[in-house]
Amino acid sequence: MSPVIKEYARARLVTDARDLPVVPVELRYDPTDTSATVQIAFPGGTTWAAARDLLERGLRAPVTHDSLRIWPCGRAQLVVERHTEDGVEVVQFDCAPLIRFLRRTHREVRAESRESKAETAPA
Repeated sequence: MSPVIKEYARARLVTDARDLPVVPVELRYDPTDTSATVQIAFPGGTTWAAARDLLERGLRAPVTHDSLRIWPCGRAQLVVERHTEDGVEVVQFDCAPLIRFLRRTHREVRAESRESKAETAPA
């Protein structure tokens, strides 16, 4: 059983305020989850879920799926917009930590796959 991949990042809450408040978030990816979903956990217990490939595509061009809209904001930031019955929530991420996390998920999943194949290969 593979461990859940976690990394901490910061997100800016997009509001009407002049200075966008920054909050710590935890990015989580469970390689055993067949939906390949990244969990974005905010302080206070709120968690958003986004498909890993949706985040990856959103780094390059605007994408929409269900209640999420994701798009690059310049070269260094990514915006994630979530629509709910209560309204719209928008956060902005620096791309570097997000890209690092996404690469790590691919790297660790590939490494585990190779280990798994080596264990089942005949001697």
